[in-house]
Amino acid sequence: MSKVIISCAVTGSVHTPTMSAYLPVTPDEIAASAIEAAEAGAAILHLHARDPGTGQPTPDPDVFMQFLPRIKQSTDAVVNITTGGGQGMALEDRLSAAVRASPELCSLNMGSMNFGLYPILEKYETFQNAWEPAYLEASRDWIFRNTFKDIEYILQDLGQGHGTRFEFECYDVGHLYTLAHFLDRKLVTPPLFVQSIFGILGGQGPDAENLIHAKRIADRLFGDQYQWSVMASGRHQLPFVTMAAISGGNVRVGLEDSLYAGKGRLARSNAEQVTIIRGILEALSLDVATPEEARAMLGLKGADRVRF
Repeated sequence: MSKVIISCAVTGSVHTPTMSAYLPVTPDEIAASAIEAAEAGAAILHLHARDPGTGQPTPDPDVFMQFLPRIKQSTDAVVNITTGGGQGMALEDRLSAAVRASPELCSLNMGSMNFGLYPILEKYETFQNAWEPAYLEASRDWIFRNTFKDIEYILQDLGQGHGTRFEFECYDVGHLYTLAHFLDRKLVTPPLFVQSIFGILGGQGPDAENLIHAKRIADRLFGDQYQWSVMASGRHQLPFVTMAAISGGNVRVGLEDSLYAGKGRLARSNAEQVTIIRGILEALSLDVATPEEARAMLGLKGADRVRF
């Protein structure tokens, strides 16, 4: 069994500031939280940006560039920049930071889907910012667009144009077949980094049978040409990533995916979640990959070839 890559998704675009005082918002907070997560054992840091005044997700590359160089100077972790962005962002906006930074790795969603955040509204009576309830409610009538044309454009613009490789985010089994389609067309090349995602309303549900099925299908489609990883939302995070590790996969944690570090207990940092899963892995006699080992496992171009 190869070493286990720990990815940490530092802030994302799902949660809002009302939900946790520990959610990184400003560039200073995102940089500090990412560096702490790397020090705790995360080999990959998955990064979004937020408006430093309101906490609203932003695609602005100038905001990204306030924390990307600091992270690179302070850690050797792989920087993974989102291309999913956030609700309401056009494709060009979603790609703008990655095109500016030319990172080693970017996320790439493998299909259009409903992405429902609106049930979270029931948990809060008031919000810190006016944009928060409107943002959550808008997801009731929002389709997260990732057409075949969109995916092709990202693969060509970032993949071929920048030498960036991808964390292929698969919210359903059908997304695995879409990835296989692009593999057949040679628009993607092994080793593939496949992230199976569970528990988002609109995607595959958080049932253990779905995790087993996703792994079985990925094995049949990709054989020994891929690295598998798992993330799950909310309270499902730790059980699902633990199952993935036992099954020979890699893991992703972070405040993008879950705000908690135990039942009813908010995580005080991304590093706390990384420390918890690292402890579980080591208790299972699984070795944690270093950033350089992760680069080798995923065939990345190296930190010396980025633009930040």
